[in-house]
Amino acid sequence: MDERIGVIGSGSWGTTLAKVAAENGRKVLLWARRPELSDEINRTRRNQGYLPDIALPPSLEATPDLERVCASAKLLVVVVPSHGMREIAYALGNHLDGEHVIVHATKGIERESYKRMSEVLREETCVRRIGVLSGPNLARELALGQPAGTLIASRYAEVFARCQRVFGNGYFRVYASQDVVGAEVGGAFKNVVALAAGVASGLGLGDNSKALLITRGLAEMAKLGIAMGGELVTFAGMAGIGDLIATCSSSLSRNHQVGERLARGETIEHIQAHMQMVAEGVKTTRAVQDFALRHRLELPIVRAVHRLLYEGCDIARALTDLMATPTGMELEV
Repeated sequence: MDERIGVIGSGSWGTTLAKVAAENGRKVLLWARRPELSDEINRTRRNQGYLPDIALPPSLEATPDLERVCASAKLLVVVVPSHGMREIAYALGNHLDGEHVIVHATKGIERESYKRMSEVLREETCVRRIGVLSGPNLARELALGQPAGTLIASRYAEVFARCQRVFGNGYFRVYASQDVVGAEVGGAFKNVVALAAGVASGLGLGDNSKALLITRGLAEMAKLGIAMGGELVTFAGMAGIGDLIATCSSSLSRNHQVGERLARGETIEHIQAHMQMVAEGVKTTRAVQDFALRHRLELPIVRAVHRLLYEGCDIARALTDLMATPTGMELEV
């Protein structure tokens, strides 16, 4: 209980995980890139821009000093956007040693290399005990203490055991897996499907359409995951169908919100220019589409979302073409 936890990233999800750990009796250092945000959190016990009107425990302290976090905490939880992961990992690498454990909660794939976030952390730091936290976790609901569950995937049993003690409690259930690849692919891929689900909601489509989208999205997720080295069973759990259901069904999902706004006629450039937080699915769509083309994977939903975001295709045409995709064996991956 005396172990200090470091959380790298003070957005809504990073702040929520820091809150959960602090409520479980841990002292938490939350790294905020901007000193003014760090001061706000410490002074008001709020992160109003990212997690409005949620009180933060007194054992949670914010700091802009990355070196201090690394020196004070041997368990680090990294929660930064995927496009910034390599920069942060490189900076962390200057302050870490073999005693550190890193768990990331970033749901994305590096655009240029198609690498997963654990691979980036392994390349840029000396840490080998690495894990991923992934599941149906909408930050605000968890911050309010509503029942939820998540998955910690790592090849090291110690990583799960430590994270279960830090985060598990009466409203947050923590499950274990050794399939790091599957957990990371599931967490990243569901954001692409959530974009499509937001479009469907924005068009006023009903539950039949949403069920079709989620089910076929799961099939595409599994196909990509197996191609990247994941295990099929993982996609039937928290990081697969669980995350898909939550993200595709909730208006709290940033990716769902982007899809809805696309359906209302806004351009992706306008949407991104007026969003404070990152919708990971936008960049993930491009990375996954490139990977699919290179490896000859047939992923119709990914292709349709890519056409909407990057190829100037209108929604009606994308939907018509998607529904015209030839059918075959339902569970063939």
